Amino acid sequence: MRRICAVTGTRAEYGLLNRLLHVIKDSEETELCLIATNMHLSPLYGNTYKEIENDGFTIDIKIPILEEGKDDSNTTLKSMSTAIAGFADAFDQLKPDLVLLLGDRFEILSAAIAALISKLPIAHIGGGNVTEGAYDDSIRHSITKMSHLHFVSTETYRKRVIQLGEQPEYVFNVGSIGIENILRAPLLSKEELEESLNFKVDKKTILVTYHPVTLSANSVIEDINAFLNALDVRKDLRVIFTMPNSDTGGRAIMDAISSYVENNPERACVFKSLGFKRYLSCMKYIGAVVGNSSSGIVEAPSFNIPTLNIGDRQKGRITADSIFNCSTDSQSILEGFEAIFSDEFQQIVTKSVNPYEKPNIVKSIFDVIKSYPLDNIIKKEFYNLPEWNA
Repeated sequence: MRRICAVTGTRAEYGLLNRLLHVIKDSEETELCLIATNMHLSPLYGNTYKEIENDGFTIDIKIPILEEGKDDSNTTLKSMSTAIAGFADAFDQLKPDLVLLLGDRFEILSAAIAALISKLPIAHIGGGNVTEGAYDDSIRHSITKMSHLHFVSTETYRKRVIQLGEQPEYVFNVGSIGIENILRAPLLSKEELEESLNFKVDKKTILVTYHPVTLSANSVIEDINAFLNALDVRKDLRVIFTMPNSDTGGRAIMDAISSYVENNPERACVFKSLGFKRYLSCMKYIGAVVGNSSSGIVEAPSFNIPTLNIGDRQKGRITADSIFNCSTDSQSILEGFEAIFSDEFQQIVTKSVNPYEKPNIVKSIFDVIKSYPLDNIIKKEFYNLPEWNA
């Protein structure tokens, strides 16, 4: 039986992994070990480890890394140091055959570093993307170079991972793992959702996630205030906020959103974590996804709703026709609102195709990680593109 150790640090990444974790846990061919860290263990972000346990999973090891009340690059670096030490001990205790990682966050980089030095093979989901506005971009490519099995969401991303020197036979184009939750998860009815949120939802309701842009020259406070000022102009819109990730600058965004909701309780609400089921259920009934989260690029198009993507955080990703991009100033955001709610754009959205959809995504990943030969996979040979050998 193959012992697979999955790492999760945020509500969003856990939501994407959820179905795959269930498959690993329930299979007679695999044993699931689960490590929770970062935002899952913080009251500030909703103690979302409880959601994991409520879903029937056992968290084998918890690795707390956040310093409450601090929010700067120095604190992030110290969190990474704490995380590496924690993962070193965790991997030594659990002794997995394979480490499963998703995405591009600093705690996932810490896990990859610890697994690499521990000579553990890594299966990485989500490589090959480009997001030019955040240091997540460099982190993602770094994790790719430390990983051994790669699961990407488009053929373009597969080629990019190979361009980074990874052997083509180890790179699998499976589609985006979050799509399977949309296709298979039982979502809430509109009435159940509204009762759960204690908030009315309609087609003039928007779902907002606004993360700090870690490589931006703009001030985080200036950007979030420009967005909130635009919302003040569009008082016809009802707003469901989800809080940002634990990146540098995130606390300033959280404070600004909390203040806005307090001053606009009749048309705005905020949640530390909706959980993946409520989050996807919101997408089913709202009018648009707004902000700078990857979910607006990857998952929202499958609901045939528009996305207003603000700023450069997701710049470089492959996008569906349902995505409208705008700058971070208030006027550009207001023009974006006009565009996505226009009859012309709504017609485009109804015909839009999600480039990240593929059939049997979770099965495609599981079929590889449950049985792929690992004996000679640790020592990697750099793959040169054919034109280099011409």
